[in-house]
Amino acid sequence: MSALSSPRDDLSLLSRLARLDASTVSDAGRSLRVLPAAIRLVSAGTRLLGRAVTANARGDLLSVLGALQHGGPGDVLVVAAGGSPRAVAGELFAGEAARRGMAGIVIDGFCRDTARLKRMTLPVYARGATPRAAGAMVVPEVNVPVLLGHVLVSPGDILLGDDDGIVVATEAELAAAIDGAEAIQATEDALWSSLAAGACLLLTLTRKYDLIWAGGSGPRLARSCLGLQGAVWVRRPGCCLGRVRGGGRA
Repeated sequence: MSALSSPRDDLSLLSRLARLDASTVSDAGRSLRVLPAAIRLVSAGTRLLGRAVTANARGDLLSVLGALQHGGPGDVLVVAAGGSPRAVAGELFAGEAARRGMAGIVIDGFCRDTARLKRMTLPVYARGATPRAAGAMVVPEVNVPVLLGHVLVSPGDILLGDDDGIVVATEAELAAAIDGAEAIQATEDALWSSLAAGACLLLTLTRKYDLIWAGGSGPRLARSCLGLQGAVWVRRPGCCLGRVRGGGRA
């Protein structure tokens, strides 16, 4: 929590984020960090939301143990394994994280004991699995900025993750994006409901485009709302698909 925010503000932001998808938040904040796509959920269907407690493991277990000691309710253990081919976490570390009430584990590297990890409710992300464990000899580096791929994660950063991947941001960055993210998700939920009821997506978008145009906002705003990037939508009589000129996309 930042020095400028109250516990109530912090709880409100996290509770709002808990209702959003990672993709929606990423759409609302294009400059937000996204972890490498190779870092995947070990067990699909779980969600991650919490603040980073970091370990610069460098292929060793002692930093991971040290970060676990600092972890508490709502924290996410973030491990930079330093390119090591050995596992830096498994069922025991995950069990201790769960016992402490931590929100999850994110490893830029490998884990092991995946059969048990998949049965746990604690979300664990990793690049893959290997049975070979890392050693425990290197002086720990805990709660320092760490690189996961090309993405810098600092202690206290907020991580939001699901099956699509993980968004990382400061509290201030997420506070700036949250209203837009909620609006995007509401729009997409409404479009999905229309699709489920049998409506044509492109016809729905075309009608929305016409409505925005008729409201006097102009073509630039209309294209922006639809994500068309300069394309021109033209209805063709008798066809709900119409056609797109200008190489844009919906």
